[in-house]
Amino acid sequence: MRRPFMNAPDQLASLDGQQYLVLRPSGPVAELYEREQDAALQHADVRHPHTGHVTLRGFYEPQRREELAALVREWAAAQPPVDVTVEAVDVFPAPWQIVILRLARTATVVSAYASLTRALDATDFRRLGELSLEDWTFHLSVLYGKTLSAHEWNALEAASVLELADGPTETIDEIELVSYDSGAEYAEVIRLGG
Repeated sequence: MRRPFMNAPDQLASLDGQQYLVLRPSGPVAELYEREQDAALQHADVRHPHTGHVTLRGFYEPQRREELAALVREWAAAQPPVDVTVEAVDVFPAPWQIVILRLARTATVVSAYASLTRALDATDFRRLGELSLEDWTFHLSVLYGKTLSAHEWNALEAASVLELADGPTETIDEIELVSYDSGAEYAEVIRLGG
């Protein structure tokens, strides 16, 4: 059975009407993610994803989900599998206060983001929090520490940040279009076919 990305009722409610295009690691990257999330939760019991994932885009298209899915399917058919390699356990500092696994800018992850941008630029889909390829940090969010005090956050950051000389790598051959509606998470798994 597919494990949801988010499962806390308040998280699900906050995402209502949104859609996300994500990669789900299932090998060595996922194993590192689980270890690092368990370690971070020992320092701070705060909101966090239920399952590790790499977000390529966010949308707010509650009325046009099928149109969005059609575009994603067409894009995915031409997109080769994506290689993800973890470079470090890192953070997005205040005001975000998020512990992350920072990914290397592999040729396939950069190409996926760029080709998706080109496909989306021909549409008027409403995109959430999008940055240019140059400004985007490929990552998996491990823990959301925004509610922590400065002292608590500094301690968590000090305990978490770690450069990895030889971080895990895996190739992901499918993408998920995840949508949130009325407190529930739904996902369509789409094969990458390039």
